[in-house]
Amino acid sequence: MLKINLVAVGKVKESWFRDGIAEYEKRLSRYASFKITEVREENFSKEGDAERALAKKREAARILPELKGYVVCLSAEGKKFSSESFSARLEEIRNSAGEITFVIGGSYGLDDEVKRHADLILSFSDMTFPHTLMRLIFVEQLYRAFTIAEGTKYHK
Repeated sequence: MLKINLVAVGKVKESWFRDGIAEYEKRLSRYASFKITEVREENFSKEGDAERALAKKREAARILPELKGYVVCLSAEGKKFSSESFSARLEEIRNSAGEITFVIGGSYGLDDEVKRHADLILSFSDMTFPHTLMRLIFVEQLYRAFTIAEGTKYHK
């Protein structure tokens, strides 16, 4: 069975996000072994480019040891896919790798060092989403990708 890891910066505080994520985790279990690893998010009281860069670098130090298999970083500048093409790409990866790690950064995004370890940089939109909401969107799209590949009616 395919092993999928999601490495995400920060904790999900809101119960409605946790409930939605848990629902899709349960649904994904029929397609893959799915695990979420949360790494601590940096909190800085000062604003500025230097503070953001330092926050991303410290988060990167926590993310890098968690990267396994085929690595996909979610980032705004990445490649965009339709749900169908994401499903096809996931199937390609599934056929060549036994394990995939997806990475969602924190409030400031991902450090370039993490992105350099990526086999694919994936963008869901040009829009900016809170990283907690992105986690829910991601697990739903991951589930959708598997149902598309299987040909179920979930994706209409």
